[in-house]
Amino acid sequence: MSGRALVTARRELLVLAMAMACGLAACSTIGGVKLGPKAVEGKSPNGFVEMHEVQAAYIGSGAGGGGTLFFDGREYPFGLAAAGIGGIGLSTVDASGDVYNLTRVEQFPGTYGQARYGFAIGNDSAGDLWLQNEQGVILHLKAKRTGLMLTLGGDAVVISLNPQ
Repeated sequence: MSGRALVTARRELLVLAMAMACGLAACSTIGGVKLGPKAVEGKSPNGFVEMHEVQAAYIGSGAGGGGTLFFDGREYPFGLAAAGIGGIGLSTVDASGDVYNLTRVEQFPGTYGQARYGFAIGNDSAGDLWLQNEQGVILHLKAKRTGLMLTLGGDAVVISLNPQ
């Protein structure tokens, strides 16, 4: 692919990703469940998360990886697995961000619903991840993707704490 064609393809993907992000923002409340910034409005984070995952998608998507929860002065390693719908491509994701509504570490593991949008073309990427589990714990992560991926959709993400 020529340099000019690559720049054009990047622009087209960026425009498509922005349009998809706007669509996701318009759907920021589904069935009365708040997603995105409105879910944490006026709240302070209780912890911080760093994670790494590999994601593959072709309409359906799957991911696996792990990370560390920083909570109450301690570090808790965890693993994750995800399955969902929406997107195309293959990428690695390094994400970090705030944890809300966490008062006890036992609330952290579980099944999270995830709303996501973003893109990756080589090392150029953008995207946000919003996850919430059945205990009401919310993760807001900024994602840095590497690979070739266009994503807009949702996942079920299972997080389990690793024994220490």
